[in-house]
Amino acid sequence: MSDMETTTTVLKRIRKIEIFTKNLVEEVFSGQYHSHFKGQGLEFAEVREYQSGDNYRDIDWNVTARQGIPYIKKYRETRELNILFIVDISASQNFGTREMLKKERMAEIAAVLSFSALSNQDKVGMLMFSDQVEKYLSPRKGRNNTLQIIRDILYLEPRSSRTSLYLAFEYALRLLKKRSVIFILSDFMDKGYEKRLEALASKHDVIAIQILDEAELNLPRAGVLRLKDPESGEEILVNSSDDVLRQKYQRIVINEQRALAEEMKRMNIDLLTIKSTEPYINMLHSFFARRKRRLRK
Repeated sequence: MSDMETTTTVLKRIRKIEIFTKNLVEEVFSGQYHSHFKGQGLEFAEVREYQSGDNYRDIDWNVTARQGIPYIKKYRETRELNILFIVDISASQNFGTREMLKKERMAEIAAVLSFSALSNQDKVGMLMFSDQVEKYLSPRKGRNNTLQIIRDILYLEPRSSRTSLYLAFEYALRLLKKRSVIFILSDFMDKGYEKRLEALASKHDVIAIQILDEAELNLPRAGVLRLKDPESGEEILVNSSDDVLRQKYQRIVINEQRALAEEMKRMNIDLLTIKSTEPYINMLHSFFARRKRRLRK
């Protein structure tokens, strides 16, 4: 929290986000929140032989390997969902070239999803990370819990500036005993986390929400710039008006985004990329509508 922001200012800011996002909840989920997470909020019931029409994602590969024929895990529905936000609060989330930082957009999106969960009496928790676990809020109900999530995303000062998605996913794997819906809020500017994420997705319903600034996708034409990596502190000078450099930058970004999308698809993880300054409500609405149609098939 900056020295300029008094407790009153902070509370007003959080209250403003609460009012804004609560008004959007019905627009996003249209009163059918649970239908977007078919097969979640479940408890383990039994293991049985695979039958025609069963979902291949439910195959228990360990039992299948031992028995030599396919077996699946069966679950029974529980009344409430267990929601966990895995939130990247490394230094790169403080980046923003226009009116909003990436972490501010994350706070709004988390608020929309949290109030949706609150309206359905679901439990919501949060795991905040840099290259270490910075804070964990166990899933619970209530408005105060949602307000705490908003406040922490906006104001919690991480002990480290760097990122380790691997560590966050490893921690979540050990922590979560109940099958959960997991929203990952990050720019995904990291490597080497894929195996842990795949393991997490095999046990839980994982949705990746990538938050990026426009300048991270398209290098602004602004002459010679001194760019500083917020995590490593490394600085370089670049001529952003150089067309060759701009084209090279664009190719790198396109290739990285394509690779991320392909990797998420391979792991059966839904990916939504949102710019930190663009309207996101219609994007969320369309995203969950597509997800709902797919889960009904």
